[in-house]
Amino acid sequence: MELREEDLNGVTALSVKGRIDSGTAPELGQKLEGVVSAPRRGLVIDLAELEYISSAGFRALFIAAKRANETGSRLVLCSLPGKVRQLFEIGGFLDIFAIAGSRDEAIARVR
Repeated sequence: MELREEDLNGVTALSVKGRIDSGTAPELGQKLEGVVSAPRRGLVIDLAELEYISSAGFRALFIAAKRANETGSRLVLCSLPGKVRQLFEIGGFLDIFAIAGSRDEAIARVR
């Protein structure tokens, strides 16, 4: 898994590439905890290059979304590839997370 972070005028965009599984989810969780704990308007998690996500990955995202909500930040996922979107749908996560079709749409939603 590769993570790339960008600051876009108070909005953090985090791009995730590769696989989020039990081996990589702790690293993602730590990164997300650091980002949502810092004062900012919102966080966009760009999943365009995500190949796979396990239950451990969903847990890391869920904890980050909960923490963002507690701190008054907004967290929006975007650009879910077809197979990843199917995993979100099967797990019932499409109704739990704010999901945008594109990065630009996600940025607009968190501002």
